[in-house]
Amino acid sequence: MAPSVDTGGPVEKTSKVTSERPQELERRFSLLSICGIAISTGESWVALGGSLTVAIYNLGPPGVLYGLLVTSCLYWFVAASIAELASAVPSSGTVYHWASITAGPRYGRFCGWFAGWWNFLAWIMGTASLGSFMALQTVTMYSTTHPEYILQNWHIFVSYLVCTWLCCLVVLFGNTALPYIESVGAFVSGFGFLISILICSIMPKVKGKPYASSAFVWKDVTNETGWSSDAFAFCLGMLNAAFAVGAPDIPSHLAEEMPRPTSNIPKAILVQYIFSLVTGLLYLIAIFYATSDLSHLPTASIFPLADIYLQATGSPAATVALLVLAFIPTTFGIIGCYILVGRQFWTLARDKATPYPEVFSHLSQRHGNPFAAILLSGILTTLLGCIYVGSTRAFNDLVGSFVILMSLSYLAAILPHLLSGRKNVKPGWFWMKGCIGYAVNGISCAYLATFVVIFCFPAKMPLTVEAMNYSSVIVGGASLVIWGFWYYRRGQYEGPGYEVGGGEVGDEGG
Repeated sequence: MAPSVDTGGPVEKTSKVTSERPQELERRFSLLSICGIAISTGESWVALGGSLTVAIYNLGPPGVLYGLLVTSCLYWFVAASIAELASAVPSSGTVYHWASITAGPRYGRFCGWFAGWWNFLAWIMGTASLGSFMALQTVTMYSTTHPEYILQNWHIFVSYLVCTWLCCLVVLFGNTALPYIESVGAFVSGFGFLISILICSIMPKVKGKPYASSAFVWKDVTNETGWSSDAFAFCLGMLNAAFAVGAPDIPSHLAEEMPRPTSNIPKAILVQYIFSLVTGLLYLIAIFYATSDLSHLPTASIFPLADIYLQATGSPAATVALLVLAFIPTTFGIIGCYILVGRQFWTLARDKATPYPEVFSHLSQRHGNPFAAILLSGILTTLLGCIYVGSTRAFNDLVGSFVILMSLSYLAAILPHLLSGRKNVKPGWFWMKGCIGYAVNGISCAYLATFVVIFCFPAKMPLTVEAMNYSSVIVGGASLVIWGFWYYRRGQYEGPGYEVGGGEVGDEGG
């Protein structure tokens, strides 16, 4: 079911800002570079490979493959809902501004506050997660060719610091080059994907090793979660796919830095999701057929994808080469994360929704970016990395809350849009007419609300302290802090100030 598009005539229509802000950021990003950041930051095939160990417990390869297909289909509805709002209200604040409008004059400020902070925290967790992923890749590349190597957590932490801060420095000091960097990132991601699946497809035959059977890849279900219901285990396994494809707001954060954002953002989201589904699915098929034994993956190495590559190629050198092909796109992904999270915090500070807004709302004239907001993001990411040294489990639970926080931020914008009869937003270039819009928004909200709960369940049974899923505690605790800060800050908080159905978002909610 394809949504209809209302072009709105030759002039793009958007919700009007009542207190016009001057154009502060230069429009450096073209449609091509926006598609580049969407592809490189939402790099599904790399994320799927890196988190495969978690998903493989949930019904084996068939669970992973069908989980990706189902999750991607559901996220198409979420992506369409996000694209519709981004087209109507292009803003670097994304869900923060959209929720402020869709919730109406009475609850707009309150919903927007939560949506903005959930989204910011989600991107901080996502940045830290990719940073740890990158650090594991570097350490694994070394350990693959040095069998005598003994891993210690601080080794990963040092690599984490080097990798994340190099990427952060690129965003801090290379603002003018970012559009070109992210365009190259999209090409590198596509090239790495193509070479990876070719090597995994060809090398087993060259080495005379058997391929996995089609039954192993598509049919043989193995439930190692301890949950009695295969259907519920399948739903839990969809978290892996959601982590890879669950960020359709990526292009929206650069709405104020591109030409014709009301039409270019939906186009970039479409490109992102086509690329994610095609590359993610083909990549998983390639590595599953190249792998004959997944039983020892959880204990194979610090980065089990390396063991899959080693099985497929039979060569440590080829394994390192494949890890490099995943490492380089991950670098561009972290750069993209710093771009997005810095813009999100800067937008919140612009409306006095953060501590020290006069500092974090400032744009550096020298560097042409929200320098302080980006620097703070780097510091917060570093603090999260410190947790890894003390407890790998605590760190994984923290960054694992990325999907839940992101889902809540989307829900805070899409659900009020649906409940208000979709009347608080003036249609943009992309608009789903009539019952199509209601159906797409309704399915999006039902999926997000349901799986926010499911993803809080423990991944394995029987339940122990070690197997407990602490995501609900982390997200709940963060939400209470956000709520408390609302009561402390709401007197100074200005809110976006959009016209909404004849009124303004300005009254206090909550």
